[in-house]
Amino acid sequence: MLAILAAVAFGLALLTDLLDTNFGAPQLFNNWTLSLIGFLLLSLYLAGVGSGPRGGGGGRWYRGRRPGRG
Repeated sequence: MLAILAAVAFGLALLTDLLDTNFGAPQLFNNWTLSLIGFLLLSLYLAGVGSGPRGGGGGRWYRGRRPGRG
């Protein structure tokens, strides 16, 4: 979820740069601020905060009977 929000923040930063707009608040929503928000969300995602990818079930990758074991 945080990675999606980071992508949205980077997308908004790109649109404001391409359209050369400031949403009526030049000191609040400039390109650098939106980029910093995106970097923050991306770093939180990579640090494991939020609902990111989770590891396996304790190292047991095979469920059920293993073939070849009597």
